Amino acid sequence: MMLRRAFFLWLLPAAFLLPLWLLIGWGVFNAGGWALLWVLVLAVPGVFVWQLVLIALIRARGTVRGHRAVSWWDVLGVGTWQALVVSLGFFRPEWWGLAFFLAVAVGVAVFWSSLWQLWREARPSGVLLRTREGVAFLPPTGQPAAETTAPDVIIVSEQREPPATGRF
Repeated sequence: MMLRRAFFLWLLPAAFLLPLWLLIGWGVFNAGGWALLWVLVLAVPGVFVWQLVLIALIRARGTVRGHRAVSWWDVLGVGTWQALVVSLGFFRPEWWGLAFFLAVAVGVAVFWSSLWQLWREARPSGVLLRTREGVAFLPPTGQPAAETTAPDVIIVSEQREPPATGRF
């Protein structure tokens, strides 16, 4: 749980630090002019926006907000995507194309995984509601009302008795 909470806290700073790493990596590893054009025009805004989209989808889930921790699928998917983005910042021509292709493919897969988790959690599931405080019962909705019949009427008539004359 601690790793998932740490990853939850890492998501927002990653939206700023990953694009910054691509820019720093270009300068440190002497990637060249065309790479700078790619970094400034496509990579920095693309990674920033994609990370924000993933954050929105992940944090939209009630369990993530309630526990302040992402799911293990989020850790696996987003962590893999972020590792691939970091690898792009090294600008090694031997494996850069493959890393780029994998980063795009994993990014799209993480998007659909997050969307699927959001959909699965948001659809009506039945009887139990999980909250931070525990579990609460939800009565089923949309059941037909019980057939109403006229209530039985009971009439009670009072009879007066003369007061008792004896002492107790």
